[in-house]
Amino acid sequence: MIIHPFEPFYDKDSEILILGSFPSVGSREAGFYYGHKSNRFWRVLACIFGEGVPVTITQKKDFLKSHRIALWDVIESCEVENSADSSIRNVKVNDVNSVLKDSNIKKIITNGNLASKLYNTHLVKLTGIKAVNLPSTSAANASYSLERLCKKWAEAIDKT
Repeated sequence: MIIHPFEPFYDKDSEILILGSFPSVGSREAGFYYGHKSNRFWRVLACIFGEGVPVTITQKKDFLKSHRIALWDVIESCEVENSADSSIRNVKVNDVNSVLKDSNIKKIITNGNLASKLYNTHLVKLTGIKAVNLPSTSAANASYSLERLCKKWAEAIDKT
């Protein structure tokens, strides 16, 4: 069983909560969300907001704060082989309401199918907020080009 290694990232001004499933091995090693170099998350956000791609954890946190974005994952703990969502078993979900009560979240976005499935199964009834399910930014989602991801994500974040 692996316990989620990061705290949720947010502040009182956060308006959009992006929920992934669980940090990859690369993210766990990097010490922050979407830390694997092949994950396109940071490139997608940079594209949407017309900014450079943040590289350091400090730059990533500053970027998120400036755009009022909060990050966390649906899963608190699970069994997982490497980083494959398809291998995730024995899931315990996070209490997302802890972030909602201390922020100004108006929209929840799920990054990928597993995050969406788990959110809709376990959390929407507790939060009362319907999530916008977006295609995963993982490199494993090869059916989506960076350009297609940017377009879909921009529509959801209202940056079109």
